[in-house]
Amino acid sequence: MILETHRLLMRDFVETDLQAVFAYQSDPLYLHYNYWTQRTKNDVCEFIQMFINQQKEQPRTKFQLAIILKEENQLIGNCGIRVNDSEMREANIGYELNTQYWGQGYATEAAQAILKFGFEELRMHRIWSWCVSENVASIRVLEKIRMRREGHLREKELIKGRWYDNFLYAILDREWKAK
Repeated sequence: MILETHRLLMRDFVETDLQAVFAYQSDPLYLHYNYWTQRTKNDVCEFIQMFINQQKEQPRTKFQLAIILKEENQLIGNCGIRVNDSEMREANIGYELNTQYWGQGYATEAAQAILKFGFEELRMHRIWSWCVSENVASIRVLEKIRMRREGHLREKELIKGRWYDNFLYAILDREWKAK
């Protein structure tokens, strides 16, 4: 499974991705909006193995892909789509990046590619996502890929002893085609 953009290659995870994923998931800035307070190599190994196991499912409904910078051949994060309901043709997307690559358009580029895959290859009708309401960078990504804010869930997430609101976003296939 490979998706390609102007600057990125998005591919299935392999076991040798451990060190690159561990490097960015150990960053305190990355961990800010996560439930985890720290990550061990074993945690990250299980994380990657979950994605490798999903690759073998038939039919495959979860596509979490490593984001690779083409020029440097460097893993900088991951982006994925998960089919929630095949009959209703609904899926959700998510992404995460190494903090060294924030603010450079990579998350937007990867999310755009995963939306395209979801609508054109998986034939989804509706694709949604969510983010913590204070995560301005993630809000920008979702809005740049033309998702609409559909909801505001108050105090939805308890992260490290603090309640956070969530925003829900979605885009429909006809909105995607109208771009």
